[in-house]
Amino acid sequence: MEPKAIRQARPGVAFFETAERCLAIRPAAEKCDAVLAFARAVDRSGAIWDDDVVPQQIGSPGRPGRPELVNPTQVPRRRLGSPEGRAALVHAIAHIEFNAINLALDAAYRFRGLPRNYYLDWLSVAADEARHFRLLEARLDAMGYAYGDFPAHNGLWEMAEKTAERCLLRMALVPRVLEARGLDVTPGMIERLQSVGDNDTVAALEVILAEEVRHVEIGTRWFRYCCDKEGLAPGETFLDLLRRHCGGLPRGPFNTEARREAGFTKEEMAALTAGL
Repeated sequence: MEPKAIRQARPGVAFFETAERCLAIRPAAEKCDAVLAFARAVDRSGAIWDDDVVPQQIGSPGRPGRPELVNPTQVPRRRLGSPEGRAALVHAIAHIEFNAINLALDAAYRFRGLPRNYYLDWLSVAADEARHFRLLEARLDAMGYAYGDFPAHNGLWEMAEKTAERCLLRMALVPRVLEARGLDVTPGMIERLQSVGDNDTVAALEVILAEEVRHVEIGTRWFRYCCDKEGLAPGETFLDLLRRHCGGLPRGPFNTEARREAGFTKEEMAALTAGL
């Protein structure tokens, strides 16, 4: 094994060691800074593929002491007719984006033996999510609130824990289910916010929606890679995983255009729409 000091002395960034460090950072601002610096450094100097860094068993990622994490049924409903209700919505989306930073980092850190572009893809997603979080954090600040002022739930990371043993499962159930759901519901949120004149939040969500399509497409691409590697049919496998791990297929309406752009096939969309 190459000594750590020698490995770090060479040009480039020790990829898995740096991903692990970023995952562990608790303060939101510090995590965003570190992830964006990580992505810039890899883009500028390349990566050192320190495969001797063994992935640790998944646990809770680094996150600040607030928001308080509660059961999803205890998260207050967000009524957009009031400033507080709109702030609660922005907070909920910011919480999703913060979790998405950790999810992308974990995808880049945990699964080994994949093409190098897999790791670069997920680092780029982590950087996007850090920018999205900053965008929403700034919007919260303009509304007189901060990240942590409202309770939130831990459903996204719980799915990461459930899929930690198999890359194929992670690619199917996080980007192609949880993130794809964002493609479905964000246009409706934008319309509701437009109706109450919150154009600043609309502008932030439009940026996020456009960039999240690429994230789901990355998940689709690597899900298919994993299926090919295991000799599985992607379409049938995806629907089977939904039934076994998600209690059935998601309900519409679906953002068909965005999902197709993100790699969902006509056959998959037909099955989802029909609830088959």
